[in-house]
Amino acid sequence: MSDDPFVTHRSLLFTVAYEMLGSAADAEDVVQEAWLRWADVDQREVRDPRAYLVRIVTRRALDRLRTLSRRREEYVGEWLPEPLLTSPDVAEDVELAESVSIAMLTVLETLGPTERAVFVLREVFEAPYDEIAEAIGKTSAAVRKIAHRAREHVAARRPRMQVSRTQQEQVVERFLAAIRGGDLQDLLDVLAPDVVAVADGGGLAPAARKPLVGHDRVGRAFAALATAAPGAEFSTVWLNGAPGVRMDIVGEVHAAVSLTVENGRISRIYAISNPHKLARLGEEARLSRAY
Repeated sequence: MSDDPFVTHRSLLFTVAYEMLGSAADAEDVVQEAWLRWADVDQREVRDPRAYLVRIVTRRALDRLRTLSRRREEYVGEWLPEPLLTSPDVAEDVELAESVSIAMLTVLETLGPTERAVFVLREVFEAPYDEIAEAIGKTSAAVRKIAHRAREHVAARRPRMQVSRTQQEQVVERFLAAIRGGDLQDLLDVLAPDVVAVADGGGLAPAARKPLVGHDRVGRAFAALATAAPGAEFSTVWLNGAPGVRMDIVGEVHAAVSLTVENGRISRIYAISNPHKLARLGEEARLSRAY
């Protein structure tokens, strides 16, 4: 490992930025900006390089988040986070896997920029209150209040059930088999009655503009998808720390599908087909929660 603190903590910095932004492309830009800033300071004067670098990334990500939130108001259809290809090892750190899941990142989208930054730094990375305060320009007392409010907000919206990795894999395989077989009843059997499917095509790929609700509507939509794309290949892939589905047409990735499993059935489906958000599915992302 390099002696350069930036290189040492790069995975952590990317993970912080990604969880704040929900976009790997924007997270990479923020990390690059942090590197330029780091290269420009007298590093011998920095007492705690990791805290310093996290502070830079947090401030840059906050600036970008405020710009992005305005841009997302004009987004065509539903906006979903950019999926990441991850190794199965990420799932072994349960807290990391949950924090980077598409379901959790979608919940974090409902927080304001400052609340999101505080929640990510405190709840995911367990950063000290005084470090968070310095990063966002508020007092420690204010940060504690923001953290409490953000925690309650997320707790009310996050998926309730925790399932084992084995059960998640089994349900995903059943879902895949039902799609490949084109059997509507098999699809209905693996979907929760009140399943919700959210699609993100960004106006660049076919996608439902509003969420589909109920296993009949969702089941028929996925059965139709398999019929409409006869040359499509569906495979299991690790997305954001959990087994998901990748859809390829003529050898090119067409969609990434993240699934939330509760009580042995799929309760939420996040289907991302915006081509700009699929560019990073050829290389595993390096994530780290080590603070």
